[in-house]
Amino acid sequence: MLSVLGFVTIFIFLYLIMSKRTSVTVALIVVPVVTALIGGFGLGIGKMMLSGVLKVAPTGIMIMFAIFYFGLMLEVGMFDPLVKFLIRLVKGDPLKVVLATAFLTCSVALDGDGATTFMITISAMLPIYLRLNMSRVVLSGTICLAAGVMNLIPWGGPTARAMTVLGMDSLTLFNPVIPAMIGGLVWVFSVAYYFGLKERKRVGICHDFDFDYAEHLTEEEEALRRPKLLWFNLLLTIVLVVALIQNLMPLSILFMIAYAIALLVNFPNPSAQMDRIVAQGNNVVFVSSMIFAAGIFTGILTGTKMVDAMSKTMVSMIPDALGSYLPIIVGVTSMPLSLVFTPDAYYFGVMPIISQTAQAFGIEPVSIGRAAILGQMTTGFPLSPLTASTFILVGMSGVELGEHQKFIFKWAFGSTIVMLLICLATGVIQI
Repeated sequence: MLSVLGFVTIFIFLYLIMSKRTSVTVALIVVPVVTALIGGFGLGIGKMMLSGVLKVAPTGIMIMFAIFYFGLMLEVGMFDPLVKFLIRLVKGDPLKVVLATAFLTCSVALDGDGATTFMITISAMLPIYLRLNMSRVVLSGTICLAAGVMNLIPWGGPTARAMTVLGMDSLTLFNPVIPAMIGGLVWVFSVAYYFGLKERKRVGICHDFDFDYAEHLTEEEEALRRPKLLWFNLLLTIVLVVALIQNLMPLSILFMIAYAIALLVNFPNPSAQMDRIVAQGNNVVFVSSMIFAAGIFTGILTGTKMVDAMSKTMVSMIPDALGSYLPIIVGVTSMPLSLVFTPDAYYFGVMPIISQTAQAFGIEPVSIGRAAILGQMTTGFPLSPLTASTFILVGMSGVELGEHQKFIFKWAFGSTIVMLLICLATGVIQI
């Protein structure tokens, strides 16, 4: 009975969000509450929900202040010198332009928001591609590769969801994957180099190239820039990133402290501080509300033992010969499944069942989580029709979604395979 109720909960949840009948936040709360009441758990679900919310609170706070912090750094122009330097560096050489595109994407993607990454990178690089008569699909494809691998960072959506579902911190789930992520970036720049060579051969090098980045800023954007505080902001960000990787303090606390310092120094006036907080408000409310709603979803499924019952059902269906290979199966399918499952559907609906099933075969859930983040809405998100940011990428680049997918799919899938092989070789993912 519990197994059936659990699968019904997952099915209804997936149906509602994939058919866009309700928002993700509403589905995460309403569906498990209704099915738990039908299952006869009554008011006891209140403690289950609270327990789930408390478990995800650190992750929710981390995401909230990560958006605040990197959003502020983008507004004050911390990345502007990098953009200008790259523009001067390329000197009309298509090979250098493609490599610069990958490098800029990786830098801006530190904010963990795909839409922002695409808007900034394309705004800076598209005029150069047009000036040199370079392929727009190379632009969208290169950004896709770099943003995909960078989306593994723990304050990005997929890894944050995986940590939420598995009840783990970044030190446990993400840090061991860093060598594989570096390997993925090596793959990205290798592919970018290949793209660049082909473009150089096709269009040649423009020796009279000139481009002014400042002309592309609006008056409002220019007013928010803080060029005199560049070195302070850069140093603060470096210290923050190092502290995050070293896990010197809880990630949520590190982001809160860094954001408070950055906001105070860049905008001493209290009213200006409120303006900047409000400016990022929509993104913060959307993401953090979803994370806390996910706590209710996982809290009920765990507290009612639905997840345990579903995993037992799946164990009985999986041949013993395949059970030990679950992490590999998850890793290989994670990127292609980005075209089928939204991150919420996969991490909140599918992963709990897979991780519980893996335990029955003696596999630690952390291996499943690490395998999943190698592709599921990381390398796969910038070509998935299920994410709004993908349409920002192809729309601003001026390419068709199908053309973009056809061009970059195999290379994005390659990123996942490279990282999966490194994880298996280093024992980060065990079978």
